[in-house]
Amino acid sequence: MKLTLGFSPCPNDTFIFDALVNKKIDTEGLEFDVVLQDVETLNQWALEGKLDVTKLSFPAFFKSLEYYTLLNAGSALGKGVGPILITDSQQEITNEEINQASIALPGVNTTANLLFSFAYPEAKDKRFMLFSAIEEALVNKETDLGVIIHENRFTYQQKGLHKVKDLGEYWEERMELPLPLGGIAINQWVKRSLALKVNELIRKSLDFAFKNHPLIPDYVKQHSQEMSEDVMRQHIDLYVNNYSLDLGDEGKLAIESLYQVFLELNNQEADDEDVLFL
Repeated sequence: MKLTLGFSPCPNDTFIFDALVNKKIDTEGLEFDVVLQDVETLNQWALEGKLDVTKLSFPAFFKSLEYYTLLNAGSALGKGVGPILITDSQQEITNEEINQASIALPGVNTTANLLFSFAYPEAKDKRFMLFSAIEEALVNKETDLGVIIHENRFTYQQKGLHKVKDLGEYWEERMELPLPLGGIAINQWVKRSLALKVNELIRKSLDFAFKNHPLIPDYVKQHSQEMSEDVMRQHIDLYVNNYSLDLGDEGKLAIESLYQVFLELNNQEADDEDVLFL
C-alpha cells in the first residue's frame, strides 16, 4: 500500500524520515510517495486534507481536525526551541512600539504566528513571507520586526540583527510546559491499525537516526546544501528529542494547552467531537 507523506526539507524532518523513506528500516510492505515542501505550504494543504501523512504546524493542525489526527511520533516540542522576535536596532523597544510596528512572520498558520499573538495580542500589522526571507527583509528595512524560526536562530546575529524577545521562553515562563512547534498528522480516512503502523515506522526511523547520531545522513545534507554541517547538527539537536519519539503525557498536555490558547485568541470554543491524538 502507498501513502502520500509530506514534510519539510529542514534537517530535523529529513533526519527523522531518512531511514523510513530510504528504506534503511523494514517498512513492512508500506510505500510512501514523498513530497518535500516548506511547512506553510504543507499547512495550507492540511486545511484541504490533501496528504495522507503530513508535517504541519500546530495551528494548522487545530484548523484541520476534520481531516487529521496527530501521531505520537515525529513531533517537534521542547524547551529553548521557540521562535525569536528580532529587529535591526540595538535600542530597547516597548510593547506599545511593537503593537504599532510592522512584523514579518513566516505564515499565518505557523506556531510562530500564534506565539507572537500570545505575547502581543494587540499587534496587527503582520506581513507574512517565507521564513528564510525574514532576515533580509529586516536588513533591507522592509519591516520593523521579524519572527524567525528554524536555522535562522543561529544566523541572525551574523547579519547585525538583535533579539527583542524569545517567544518560546515567554511560553515556558507563562505555561511551565514544553513548547509544541509542529507535529506529524495522519488523515482520518486511514484505518487506526494502519495509522498505528505508520506511527511505529516513524518511531523506528528516528530511533535508527539517533543510534547513528551525530553522523549526518546524506539525505539531510542533500536538502540543506547551503547550510554548514555545524548548523545542521545544531538544528537537529534543538528540534529533535525524546518528545519526537513519544509525546508522553507532558507533550500531550503542552499541545492541549496550546490548543486552548489557539481557541481563546480566535474567540472559539472546543467542539466535543474534536480528537487531537491517535
